[in-house]
Amino acid sequence: MNYSDFGVESASRDRELYLSAAFPALMRKVYLWMTMALVITGFTAYGVATSPAILSAILMNKMLFFGLIIGEFALVIGLSAAINRLSLSMATLMFVLYSVINGATLSVIFLAYTMSSIANVFFITAGTFAAMAFIGYTTKKDLSGMGKMLMMALIGLIIATVVNLFLRSTGLQLIVSYIGVLVFVGLTAYDTQKIKQMLMIAEDTGETAQKLALLGALSLYLDFVNMFLYMLRIFGKEE
Repeated sequence: MNYSDFGVESASRDRELYLSAAFPALMRKVYLWMTMALVITGFTAYGVATSPAILSAILMNKMLFFGLIIGEFALVIGLSAAINRLSLSMATLMFVLYSVINGATLSVIFLAYTMSSIANVFFITAGTFAAMAFIGYTTKKDLSGMGKMLMMALIGLIIATVVNLFLRSTGLQLIVSYIGVLVFVGLTAYDTQKIKQMLMIAEDTGETAQKLALLGALSLYLDFVNMFLYMLRIFGKEE
């Protein structure tokens, strides 16, 4: 995700960033928005999965299903690209809408995996995410180099996933899942450090800084959800 529009320069490795008075409040905003989005996604997914009519409408209507997928991509790209032109309320609304649509498309996991395994994998993901976020927040090491490698790995991961849609190889799917976990584990630490560096130099908690925090929440939300899905493919027990 590109934050360069906010005019934030990378901090040098040999100095500490200036800690603004707004920083604690902005970091709380990041995790509050992220948690809100996860809760909305979870409740939406469960609600759709337990509603035969809605679930059938999504699964039986390919146009609707792919429309939801395209809508997700459009919302993420639109929110990231147009954040400077959007009001904070509109950006938040788009984030909430994305969380709802993502929950609707993820409802199928309740058909594929047992409820107990979904819950177990969720807590495993939460623990892993918390550990990596803590590392990213506290480490003194510059993770920007690792971030570039992870983004290249993510591109390769997407290509491998698309290829396997045609090959339908169980072995390749398992390999992709393990690599996916590693990629998003690393991205969690990288994104956390990146968000921290940018918010530490925020002068106040004005709308611009809060929109930056919202983008940070979106990044961590995506890291969590993708890590969860890859772990579910590895540890989840099928129905």
